[in-house]
Amino acid sequence: MTSIDGLWYLAEEAERRAERAAHRLSERYGDEGIRRTYRKRVSRARFRTLATRIRRHGTPYGVHTLVRREGGELLLVRHEGVDLWVLPGGGVDGSESFRETAERELEEEAGIGATYRGLAMVARVEINCRGCDTWGLLPVFHATAETTETAVSDPDGEISDARWFDPDGMPEDTRDRGDLIEAARAVT
Repeated sequence: MTSIDGLWYLAEEAERRAERAAHRLSERYGDEGIRRTYRKRVSRARFRTLATRIRRHGTPYGVHTLVRREGGELLLVRHEGVDLWVLPGGGVDGSESFRETAERELEEEAGIGATYRGLAMVARVEINCRGCDTWGLLPVFHATAETTETAVSDPDGEISDARWFDPDGMPEDTRDRGDLIEAARAVT
C-alpha cells in the first residue's frame, strides 16, 4: 500500500475511532447482545467511503433497531437502494449517540414509537481492500413497539415500505436473515 492515496492513514484513524466506540458501547451496555463478525472485500472507492464513515462515528453502516410488537412480529423496512428488507436504521448525524440515531431512524423509516431495551446484536464489520484493512461496529438495538401503525417518511427516499413479519416468516430477500431470526429469538 502506498502512502500516496492515504488509505492506510484513513484506515488507522477509522480503527481508532471504532475502538473508542466499542469501548463506549461496552461501558454502557456490557456484553449484551449477540456478537458477530462480518468480512467485506470492497473496491478502493468503497473502502474510502466506509473508512470515512467509521472515522466519523465508528460505524460503516450506521445503527439499527430490532423492533418487536405484541405477538412477536418483527419490523422490517424495504430499502430500495439495496433491493432488500432490512432493519430500520441508518447513519449517525452530528453528535448523536448510537441510541439517538436508532430512535431517529426508526421514526423516519417506520413512523413508530418504541421502548428501547438494550442491544440485540453488535457486529464487527471488517473491511478489506487489496492489503488495506480496517473495521467498524454495527450496533443493533432491541426495542418493543409502543405504536404499530407504520408511516414511512424517510428524507433520503430509500425506504419504500415498513411491515411486520413473524420472525420465522421473514422474506427470503431479508439482509442477514439468519442472524436476524437468531437475534429475534434471543430477545423474546
